[in-house]
Amino acid sequence: MSVSGSSPFYSDEHREFRAVLDKFVAKEITPFVNEWDEAEAFPRELYAKAAEVGILGAGFPEDYGGIGTDAFLRVIIHQALAQAGCGGVSAGVISSYISMPVVLHHGTEAQRQEVLPDVLAGRKIAALAVTEPSGGSDVAGLRTTAKREGDEYVINGEKTFITSGMRADWFTVAARTGAAGRGGLSVFLVPGDAPGLSRTPLKKMGWWASDTATLYFDDCRIPAANILGEENGGWPLIMGNFNYERLDLVAQSLAFSQVCIDESIAYAKERMTFGKPLISNQAIRHKIVDMSRKVNSCQAWMELLAWKLNQGENPAGEIAQCKVEATTTFEYCAREAVQIFGGAGYLRGATVERLYREVRVQAIGGGSEEVMRDLAAKQLGL
Repeated sequence: MSVSGSSPFYSDEHREFRAVLDKFVAKEITPFVNEWDEAEAFPRELYAKAAEVGILGAGFPEDYGGIGTDAFLRVIIHQALAQAGCGGVSAGVISSYISMPVVLHHGTEAQRQEVLPDVLAGRKIAALAVTEPSGGSDVAGLRTTAKREGDEYVINGEKTFITSGMRADWFTVAARTGAAGRGGLSVFLVPGDAPGLSRTPLKKMGWWASDTATLYFDDCRIPAANILGEENGGWPLIMGNFNYERLDLVAQSLAFSQVCIDESIAYAKERMTFGKPLISNQAIRHKIVDMSRKVNSCQAWMELLAWKLNQGENPAGEIAQCKVEATTTFEYCAREAVQIFGGAGYLRGATVERLYREVRVQAIGGGSEEVMRDLAAKQLGL
């Protein structure tokens, strides 16, 4: 999805940055996504290559190797990556975006210096570990514990659906240090080689190219200095991370939707049925128009929300609503694209087939549609 020249939200610098990313994605990612998806992995070297063009640095100061804290930079990065039409690559490359902001905003300077430069340069991989087998969106009910023993914390429990979980060198882990509920949570930096930490890979419906894991903490010991923020003060740290994660998912979903549109138009122009191009049928043209109007309207909403974040606002309820709208738009566009392709859209290797499989994770990750609606209702005072 291109940066519109008429949009008031994007500067010339934004457009130049997007042009650089478009070239990078076209050269380094798009030609290989089918191969990487089938292999269920992409080369680790891609992180360093992505870092060189700024893909890993949005939201982080230049002091640590970042490119600035403008919300539109994140939108541009996620939508440029999504042009390759492979959610697994997008999710894996930018897993640091959901794990490292807590380190930046709530870590000590020593913690930031130890972790951020390597991660933002693509030398190390970072992952967020919050979700548990006993509950996904119910963060306040998590069961993994961290108990202080002298100069260490001892962590016990499990985390699952962890993006980059098999590769990560650093984990941002939420664990219970106090009583039940929100007030007893803390957040920790856990190195990937911590004693007592093990991991197993998970097979998935989509996002094949992204490694996803279950983590096991069995008397996993980390230095007490690895806590982020205050003990039992983890709830606001976790919740503060969600706004940007959800906006990222909105940006991805809309860009994937646009890929569905572009693929559908290209196929419908070439596909001959009953002696004429498929695109000449009014029913097909109307499908494409309906897909486009849904994407365009939600894109404008998303850009407004990015602007609000840049102004220091906290439009959590609106972002929740926009996530629902964007993921249902993606679902609609993927469904219509496969329908336009017909049998060809049901075959492995077709971009629309892959995106059709990846719809549901966008609607679940970062907070399910149902939880997003409930959050929006609370923000509306209902």
